[in-house]
Amino acid sequence: MNEEEPNAEDRDTEDRDAKDLADREERRWRVPAPQIALKVAATVLLAALTAMSTGDVQALVLAGAGTIACAALALRDLLAPVRLAADTEGLTVISGYAGRRRIPWSQITGLRIDERRRLFLHTRLLEIETEDDLHMLSAFDLGADVHDVQTELDSIRADA
Repeated sequence: MNEEEPNAEDRDTEDRDAKDLADREERRWRVPAPQIALKVAATVLLAALTAMSTGDVQALVLAGAGTIACAALALRDLLAPVRLAADTEGLTVISGYAGRRRIPWSQITGLRIDERRRLFLHTRLLEIETEDDLHMLSAFDLGADVHDVQTELDSIRADA
């Protein structure tokens, strides 16, 4: 069989389709899987501690509260592991417990890093500001350094 080579018009169409696909590609940042596994394991351990504390009311209440809190954090990570997604049209951020909010680039008024040092702790948060809201994400939320994420977001926004 003799296959025909695509003509120039077909190649142009393929190139445009590939460019459109690349423009729509979404970059995602998510909670790392080992962090989720750690929260699930901590929930199981706290649940076991709760079960063993049936004779001591105070220990039962404390272990039960810890179990519920840890389970809530683990469940959020399982339901909505992607905390931030970006493409040439805007961002999708986690909103509320496990919801998502789409924000066009035109509505983003600020994208910056908040760094604070207190005692022996050094915290960095990526702040995404809109006219009516502020979304703050840490390296634990993103699975990457917040400076690297900001650099990549600036690049995606410049391509928009």
